[in-house]
Amino acid sequence: MTRLILICGLPGAGKSTLARRIVAGRPAVRLCPDEWMEDLRIDLFDEDTRDRLERRFWVHAQELLRLGQTVVLESGFWVRAERDEKRLAARALGTGVELHYLTAPVDELARRIAARAAAGEPGAVPISRELLDTYVPLFEAPTAEELALFDQPAEVNRAAGSPDR
Repeated sequence: MTRLILICGLPGAGKSTLARRIVAGRPAVRLCPDEWMEDLRIDLFDEDTRDRLERRFWVHAQELLRLGQTVVLESGFWVRAERDEKRLAARALGTGVELHYLTAPVDELARRIAARAAAGEPGAVPISRELLDTYVPLFEAPTAEELALFDQPAEVNRAAGSPDR
């Protein structure tokens, strides 16, 4: 079944790890703004470009869904209104929608971010602990009520101690 799969969480939560695991297990297109921006040598903190890229990804994702292709979006989806928009639009296309919510304590997120930056991993965004601390209050974690609006994942996925959906 065609699905839109949204990967939700703060930096360091394991979104890319989970998204890669999902596409390894089934035919799906994975769209990751950090990797695209890095490949195009665009400043990862250029918010205007990130917004344009994510809007373009959404247009492309809808085209792929109409063609019967499963799509994995790993933009973080920090705000419920954005998750609702994607869910409702995908449902209007007759597509199933999964939300995988990943979380970890802030100290663990900071540790993971520092480790991947030190390892020079592709798409690793250099985020200081201070910057991460400013992100935490901006993030609207999905509630149990919201999670119930999404389809159950086709398979259970776990990313390094982080719960999903």
